Amino acid sequence: MEKKININLDELQTYRQYDPGDMLLHIRNFPNLSEQAWKVARGFHLADEYRKIKKIVILGMGGSAIGGDLIGGLAVNEASVTVAVCRDYNLPHYVDAETLVIASSYSGMTEETLSAFTQACKTPAKKLAITTGGKLKTLCESLNIPVFTFDYKSSPRAALPFSFFLLLGLLQNLQVLHDKNVEVATTIKELHSLASKINERVPSKSNMAKVLADQLNGRLPIIYGAGIMGPVAQRWKTQINENSKTMAYYEVFAELNHNAIVGYQLPKMIKECTVVMLDSFLLHERIRLRYEITQKLLEQAGIPYQVIRAESSTPLSQMMELVFVGDYVSYYLAMLNGVDPSPVKSIDFLKNSLAGK
Repeated sequence: MEKKININLDELQTYRQYDPGDMLLHIRNFPNLSEQAWKVARGFHLADEYRKIKKIVILGMGGSAIGGDLIGGLAVNEASVTVAVCRDYNLPHYVDAETLVIASSYSGMTEETLSAFTQACKTPAKKLAITTGGKLKTLCESLNIPVFTFDYKSSPRAALPFSFFLLLGLLQNLQVLHDKNVEVATTIKELHSLASKINERVPSKSNMAKVLADQLNGRLPIIYGAGIMGPVAQRWKTQINENSKTMAYYEVFAELNHNAIVGYQLPKMIKECTVVMLDSFLLHERIRLRYEITQKLLEQAGIPYQVIRAESSTPLSQMMELVFVGDYVSYYLAMLNGVDPSPVKSIDFLKNSLAGK
């Protein structure tokens, strides 16, 4: 792979030229949007019967589903119930009266989510939706199902602060998760601090997000994560796909040590990949040892890699820290590719093609 064009990330004209839809504004506002969403979430309350649950199933696709994945990463270590994400037309068979089904669709028009949620409406499960409107909101209102609406105009992936923090507040209110008020306040403060280090006005020589984007330019990114960093790695992958218009993959420890590392030999193009490892001192000590050994295997195979370590203090703040870094990296990579990060023409084509069937 060869770098296509010569772009200077330290020239502000670059962003005006290649970002007419101002995706940068949404990324830059991530800390403020997170704070706004959290304030809204704390004011949303459900009837006591919604606490009588043993399972939560979050229905969603793409940018509307990743908030559920991140919540699941937090929930596995502290939630009092099982949390799962469903990306399908069909509702999981195990949904019952002790299940809370949450439909998350930014537009309210996602056909997979609408299909599964319509099935949920025929079950005794507790139900609610998170959306800006569309058919999902209309369906909920017609059946007197609680619907958590928000008004923020963007692509679904740029609305992550809402899809994530609204869910977080909801699960706190239901006492599924511990009180998060202090953690959220700390997280938002740390996000503001991080923004001052990686925003577009910070020169490349001291901007790690710009440096990493340059290292990924013209290469195939493969993102590694583990534990709470597993869904963060998934977010990096999808942001690189949609913002940077670049093929990317993600893998999770320890599973990747049982298969992916054997594939470092072939094909020859593996040398044109770059692995990005999302690390956290909160991970299991044996997982961190696997990180170290895997780095040695990558070196032996001649595959470049970078390690990005979360510096924050809590699982929540670490997840949001590296999500924020990943969003900026994907954006800078879009600039280096000379592409507008906002449009997703392939997805639009697919949706239009499906609509005619």
